[in-house]
Formats: sequence, structure tokens, C-alpha cells
Amino acid sequence: MTNTVPGPAQKPDDGIDLMELAGHLWAGKLWIVRITTVALALGAFSVLKATPIYQASGLLQLEEKSGALALPEGMQELLGGDGGKSAGAAEMAIMGSRMVMGEVVQGLGLDIEARPRPWPFLGMLPVRLGVPDHLFSARQHGNESISVSELEIPEAWIGAELVLRITGPNTFRLTLPDGNMLEGQARQRLTRVDAAVSILVDDLDGPAGREFLLVRRARAAEVARLQANFSVSEAPKGSSILRVTYNDPSPRRAERILDAISQAYVSQNIARSAAEARSSLKFIDEQLPRAENAVKEAQDALNAYRQSQHSVDVDYETKSLLDRATRIETELNALSLKEEELKDRYTVQHPLYQALLQNRATLEAQLADLRKSTSDLPETQKEIFNLTRNLEVAQQVYVQLLNRQQELRVVQASTVGSVRVIDTAYSNGRKIEPRSSKIMAIHLFAGLVLGAGFVLGRRMLRRGIRGGQDIEELGLPVFATVNFSPEAANHLRQKGRLPIMALTKPEDLVVEALRSLRTSLHFGMLDATTKTVLFTSAAPRAGKTFISVNFAVVAAQAGQRVCLIDADLRQGYLRRYLGKDKNTPGLSEYLAQEMSLQEVMLDGPVEGIRVLTSGRFPPNPSELLMRAEFDELLKTLSAEFDLVIIDSPPALAVTDPVVIGRYAGARIFVARHLETMTGELEAVKRAFETAGSKVTGAILNGYKVEEGTRYGGAYHYYNHRYEYRTDGK
Repeated sequence: MTNTVPGPAQKPDDGIDLMELAGHLWAGKLWIVRITTVALALGAFSVLKATPIYQASGLLQLEEKSGALALPEGMQELLGGDGGKSAGAAEMAIMGSRMVMGEVVQGLGLDIEARPRPWPFLGMLPVRLGVPDHLFSARQHGNESISVSELEIPEAWIGAELVLRITGPNTFRLTLPDGNMLEGQARQRLTRVDAAVSILVDDLDGPAGREFLLVRRARAAEVARLQANFSVSEAPKGSSILRVTYNDPSPRRAERILDAISQAYVSQNIARSAAEARSSLKFIDEQLPRAENAVKEAQDALNAYRQSQHSVDVDYETKSLLDRATRIETELNALSLKEEELKDRYTVQHPLYQALLQNRATLEAQLADLRKSTSDLPETQKEIFNLTRNLEVAQQVYVQLLNRQQELRVVQASTVGSVRVIDTAYSNGRKIEPRSSKIMAIHLFAGLVLGAGFVLGRRMLRRGIRGGQDIEELGLPVFATVNFSPEAANHLRQKGRLPIMALTKPEDLVVEALRSLRTSLHFGMLDATTKTVLFTSAAPRAGKTFISVNFAVVAAQAGQRVCLIDADLRQGYLRRYLGKDKNTPGLSEYLAQEMSLQEVMLDGPVEGIRVLTSGRFPPNPSELLMRAEFDELLKTLSAEFDLVIIDSPPALAVTDPVVIGRYAGARIFVARHLETMTGELEAVKRAFETAGSKVTGAILNGYKVEEGTRYGGAYHYYNHRYEYRTDGK
């Protein structure tokens, strides 16, 4: 009876069999579980080693310039109170600018970094696992703190690390980048004049031996770091409500920095809102002394002329001309003041600027006409007119400057900016990074994908024999299919005597398969010339020795007289199943005519079995096997025993099995499931046929049921290099 395994069914090449894919994945479920477990372990490691990041958030509102609401209409123009809202995009850009961030860095001293010495590669993992202090006292453990308010170092050391080591309560040793060391105390300034080093440690807490890294960062680098961790957005769009956030490993530090950013932005906003009034006020303050001097000089000139001419007043007509001229001069001076303000806001081509220039031209034309009208006045009246006009104009200018000065001071004092802080910075203490659930989900998905890819890729690359049909397609019958046994697979890893499964586990499916082999060989060897059976394989580790020994026991238990021969004169280890050492005499000694058959024949593990081990490994194994003595030996044993089992070396490694095959009645090829290639089986078959014999049949060994599902894909042929040397086993 032949025990075979169904081979793969034919299917179209252009289709995808989902059931087939599912079968492959189920067959490789252990690999998928292993790879997914590794991926999850890596994910957990990355989560545990990562430094937690917390977020502080706040809320600001952009509103109309409130300073214009309580002022007169004329003064609202100075503030630009046109009722429009601040542009959200522009304000967000200003808030994240180097100007604002630079003020925060300087105000909080953020360019000084002081942190515990971290663990290389492991990150925060030892801290979370609670590694005891005494094991690695210098590294971060979470029970240390430091605060440094002052750190002055040479320009060349900017960005370099200074190592501070706690030596005792509130005492430390500072190692400089040049290797020099300084001893200091907390809350006392430590200075080294020759090295231009000054440091003030405000707070120091931790066990002796703990180390901290101190770094003075470049201002630009720290500003860039703040910009990277800061974000501002308008939510909802067009609402003029700004949501600001800042990320930092410390929630309290994140709140402090975000509040500082908000306050710096509000301060510059107020300063920006009052800048126009401040600029105009500066101009007025510069003009007032000059206007006051102009009034005094005009008054003195008028009084001096009156005294010299004994004239006190002007007539009615002259008075009318004087009033008109004074009014025009006053308007011209007002236009001059307005022009100074417009210069800071608009160009000459602006409509407002052009209107001012046109008004000035009109007034100057009117003033020129008045001057022509006064040319007909008597000389005394004309001089009195001019001096009086100069005095009144100077007085009007002075009064206007005083009034504008008071208005601008009120404007400057009333400016509160166009930004209002609604919510100050707050952190709820929940970390935003690492996102443990997201990272673990990604690693789980990646593990499943990689595991599935590995399983499917391995099946695509492997073209080993998958079932009995692959062997039968080559024209060989399958005498038995022996299931995979972990215990049998581990035999060669054991030291000392090897167990015989037919004796230790007689009910195992492996032993049942060998009993099926016994039946199959009984009918398969009815026409054989001798009772000898040769077991060979294409390469080592196929399990032929295991099958030979256990099959001999099964045959003997059925009442047959069995002779078991180890014909592997290079690496034979059948002796280990009997507990014999490598110097035990055997086949090589007999063929070399050093000992008789009775001297080298040993009792088997059960009654009915006689064993002939390989003996000492000779330098010329092939020559010994080709001697006539070996043929005579097989004939003698075949006449004496019911079954002679020969365990030979791999057929593609050496030529010994082909030599022995000429004398054997049956030649059985042992194929390893998914490992022995069909090309190897074909090569062995051709080698025996070339030598004048043929392979009788095959045994599929180590069959894994879960791996036996059919699968598609291209077959890839590989060139295997067989090395089968004598190593003294």
C-alpha cells in the first residue's frame, strides 16, 4: 500500500486564488506571530525610550484699537481708528517672528540649557523601568534637578558641553571643554577670570555622582528651536481668535514659555500701536522751543519799531488785511505739521499727500495776493502790518503745537494695543508625544504586513518538494510520507546516545508511517534480486539515518531478521543510536580485511537486529566500497537475514551510494519536505541510471501538514554546493 500526499491542483496562471493565499498565511502563522511580536517589542521600546512631550495652549483675540474709542474724532485719526480688524495672517507671522522669540529667549534665559546626562540609545527607558541609582549613578534617573541662571563662557565654547557632577550636598565639580575642572557651590557664583567663565547654579538636587550637561546655545539656534515648537492658528478662520500652543518636555516650562511669548507679542503690539503718536510727539517737542523763540523775537521786533516810530496801532483797512494774512499763515503752518505726519505713512504720489500740496499752493497764492495789496500802504503802516502779522502767526503756531502736544500725550497714554489675552497658557499634563496607541498600532500593522510578506516571499523563493505528487511526476512511487517530528529534528543537536523513536514513542505518527513503509516495501521488493534496501538522499539532514534505524526496529518487531549497515564511511553516526564511540570497529575494518564479520557485527537495540557500524573513517571510502568483498558481504547477509538495510551517504555529495546501488535490491530516496528540490531528485535519479541501476522509490520525510498547502508562483532553480567531508562524528 502506497502512502502519498495529494499534490497541487492545476490552476490558471493569470488568476489569484484567495483561498490559496489564506492557506499560505495560515501555514506560516507562527512566523507571522513571531515577526509581529518583534515589531510590537520594537514599538514598545521606542515608546518607552522616547522623551515625553507636553503641550501648553492659550487663546488671544485680535480686536479694534480700543484707544480710539474714548478719544475725540480728530485724535482718532492719529490712531488709525478706521474700524477695521487686524489681519490675522500678518499677526500670526509677527507672533512667530525672531523679534518676539528673541525677547523671550533673552527674558527667560533659554539660551542656557542644563539637563541630566541621558542614557545613550536607551533614552528614557531606564528611567521608566526604575533602574537603581547605584548601578549607573552618573546617568539620568528622574530624581535630579538643576537650575542655572547664569553661564558666561568664551565665544569658542558656544554649543560645547560642560559636565557638572554633584560631589555632595549643594557642591559640584564643573569640567570645562578644555579639560580643566572647577569646584563650586550652589547659589554662589563660580568665576574663572583667565578662562572668561562664570556660572551661577540657583538650585541643585540629586545624589552624589549624578552628572548634568550644561550648554550655552547661540541665540539664533534657540530662537529657531522656539519657532519649531511654537504654533499659532486662527480658529475658526476669519474669527480673529488666535490659538497658540507650545510643546516642551516639561508641562510647567511649556506654560512659562508660552506666556512669555504671548506677553512679548502683546507688548510689541502696544508699542507698535503707539509708535505713530510717539513719532509725532517727538517732532512736536522739537518744534516747540523754536516756536516759542519765534514768538519772542516777533514781539520784540514789533515793540522796538513802535517805540522808534511812536506808533501804537494800525487803521481799520490795515487791520483787515492783517487778519486775513494771519489766517492764511496759520493754515499754512497747520499744513506743514500735517505733512510731517503724512511723510511717515504715505508717499508723495498718495491722494492725501497730493491734496495737501494742492491746498498749500492755493493758500500760498492767496498770501501772495495779500502781499501785493499791502504794497500801496504807507511805509510805516506797511512795517507795522508785517511785524504784527509775524507776531500773530508765531503765536498761532505756538498755540497749535501746545494743543497737539497735549493731544498726542493723551493718545500715547491711552494706547492698549489691538490684542487681548483671553486664556493664559495651560497644560493639562497629558503627553502628546509619543502617541503610544498610534505607534503600537503602526508597529502591529507593520508586523502583520512584514510577517505576511515574509511567509509569501519565502514560499515564492522556495521550490522544494511540497507533496507526493511532485515526486510521482518524476516517475517515482512514494512508499511513505513521514510527518515532521520536533523530537526527531532535535536528535542531531543532542550529545551522546540518540534515542530511537520506535522504542520511546511507538504510537507516534512517525512510527506509524514507518510501519506503512514496511508494508509498501514488502510488495515493492517481490521481484528484487536481493533483500537489501539502500537509503540515500540528495544532501545531508534529510533524515535517512533516522529512517533507517527506526525502520529496522519496526521490521524486527514484525518478526523479521534485520541487518542494519552504516555504509557512510565519511560521516556515519549510526553508532550513536547504540551508544558506541567513533573507534568502534565496523564496515571499514571488515572491507580492509583487518577483522572478520563476526568481530565487527554488533547486537541491535531489539532482538532480531544485527548492526554493522561504519567503523573508523578511512581515507579511501569509495575504493573500499568498490571491492568485491562488499558485494560478497551483501550476498552473505541477504542469505542470512530477511532484510538488509543500508544507510548510505548523500548521492549528490559523493559517489558512494551509486557504487552501493549496483548491489542493492531496492534503492530508496529520502526527500525532505520543502527542502529537497525536485531538481536534486532528478539529478540523483540520473546518477543511478547512468551507473546501470535506478531509484526504486522515495520517502517524503519531515512532512509539515500546515506547510503542505498548495501555492503558486514561479519556480526558481538554485545551484547548491554540497560539501560532505569527514569530520570525525
